[in-house]
Amino acid sequence: MAVTVSRSQLARIVAAHRRAGRRIVFTNGCFDVLHRGHVSYLEQAKRLGDVLIVAVNDDASVRRLKGPDRPVNTVDDRAAVLAALECVDHVTQFGEDTPLALITLLTPDVYAKGGDYTPEMLPETPVVHSFGGAVHVLDYVSDQSTTAVIDRIRSSTTA
Repeated sequence: MAVTVSRSQLARIVAAHRRAGRRIVFTNGCFDVLHRGHVSYLEQAKRLGDVLIVAVNDDASVRRLKGPDRPVNTVDDRAAVLAALECVDHVTQFGEDTPLALITLLTPDVYAKGGDYTPEMLPETPVVHSFGGAVHVLDYVSDQSTTAVIDRIRSSTTA
């Protein structure tokens, strides 16, 4: 099981993985209500390398990105659930709206995002390419979204 680590700890961990010749895959997201689509996406990301790092948005950044009713789960809870997944090697938290600072610090070999994006949409793409990394957009599980799950829960409690 992975554990949540700070940026500085993660930088040291990544350096050790690099010395061992491991390919580093990085992804990020809110992961507010983890569902099958998230798990599929993270498993796909892991197959792109040896080490999967997941950066999870903290509560304040989720509110900025998703609205005042989010997140449903705290960042510590979301990070703990992600860390429990077999495919996830390391979890860290970040408070910025994008993971650019983390990507610049860690210089992953691969930056993975879900299929609801294109590389051209991502502000991270030019940064990743600047140090020779690759950007992979992974398959999207079309019938799965956190917003849809939350909406179903809300509608069942108001009915």
